[in-house]
Amino acid sequence: MDQEAKRALLHKDRQRVWHPFTQMKDYALQDHLLIEKAEGIYLYDADGNRYYDTVSSWWVNVHGHGHSRIKQAIARQLDETDHIMFSGFTHRPAIELADKLIDIAPCGLGKVFYSDNGSTAVEVALKMSFQYWRHVGKPAKSKFAYLENSYHGDTLGAVSVGGVDLFHSTFKPLLFDGYRLPSPLVSEWSDGRPTPEAAESSVAEALEAVRRLFESSAAEIAGLIVEPMIQAAGGMLMHPAAYVTGLRELCTRYEVHLIADEVAVGFGRTGTMFACEHAGISPDLLCLSKGLTAGMMPLAVTLCTDTIYEAFYDDYETLKTFFHGHSFTGNPLACAVALESLRIFEEESVLEHVGNVSSALREQIRRFEAFSHIAGIRQLGMVAAFELYEDAGSRRSYPFAERRGYRLYLEALKEGLILRPLGDTLYYWLPHCTSTAQLEDIVDRTCTVLERLGYR
Repeated sequence: MDQEAKRALLHKDRQRVWHPFTQMKDYALQDHLLIEKAEGIYLYDADGNRYYDTVSSWWVNVHGHGHSRIKQAIARQLDETDHIMFSGFTHRPAIELADKLIDIAPCGLGKVFYSDNGSTAVEVALKMSFQYWRHVGKPAKSKFAYLENSYHGDTLGAVSVGGVDLFHSTFKPLLFDGYRLPSPLVSEWSDGRPTPEAAESSVAEALEAVRRLFESSAAEIAGLIVEPMIQAAGGMLMHPAAYVTGLRELCTRYEVHLIADEVAVGFGRTGTMFACEHAGISPDLLCLSKGLTAGMMPLAVTLCTDTIYEAFYDDYETLKTFFHGHSFTGNPLACAVALESLRIFEEESVLEHVGNVSSALREQIRRFEAFSHIAGIRQLGMVAAFELYEDAGSRRSYPFAERRGYRLYLEALKEGLILRPLGDTLYYWLPHCTSTAQLEDIVDRTCTVLERLGYR
């Protein structure tokens, strides 16, 4: 792109566009990165510079940008239908996708409800759970439990069950009340897993808090929502599978719906197709989006058990209909893309490749142990993270105003890396197409940036 065109676009961007999760004043004298092309694991800016997309473009890209099979699937679907309403009408891509999702999802999930994005998938789950208990004669079960450090989206229902104060506290007057539970934090990690002592202690303590809550208040709790294995936006906080197993047992015992928010962690991110598989459990409701369409188009689903569905199935005059929907529900193009993505998983042995790269990632991140201002190194599947500390031994953070993570992000751009921090938490959320050679190069460049900024 010529420089005059670039300057004109960036000027209009400053004048007209309000970007998400962004303090726009940061860009008064600094340009946003103007991307002109995306291919595989790489993004290319308007000046032709190439960057590793190590965060999968906000955790959505799965098979790499511009995958030829997915582009062909879009073209084929465009020759048939673009969009049709999904109330009173149906179509092949949505039917086939629902059938495939039920086939590969944790057992017991028998129905698929389509929506547009992760937040709405969560809203659907909350409303289904709430309305279910009314239909079965337990209207007092109307509240929800959630974890501190949790993030489930930005619509008001999803924010009401969110536990990241930085994102959610401003909107508290608009929210419904719920029960906030402690996260099962594990502070020391080795080879991507918690030490046995830390895991056992953290799981036992966190599950005991859930048990106490359910013992006293289950009669008014409709559901508990959790991000299985990784609390992503809360700081890439990883917990043992035993915690998810324990939640399933407690929810069953006390008749509380277990809602698994796998919007971020589904579709191979943790090394298995769904994160719940690590714990060997099935939730009552499962929320999916992001990687559902390999990051190509907006689409979300909420899967539920037949038991939940049957509580809504009645004559119209009983008013048990689930009155919820979206204009683009079940969009044929998006459903066709999701179907093709699932075929790619099967036909190109994606999870096998993920396993190999995950093992290499586990070895590579050990290199960060040499940096004295880094701690909390952890990894699961294609996700790895660590924190920057002023004193790593005592876990003393840098002053908030120094914005160390943001400064590292800017420096990483000079090395062809997109490392989008969560405060002073740096992480990789790698697309499944990443090769071991690319992984090594990414870690090499990260180490170069850390050295330059004096974190050794």
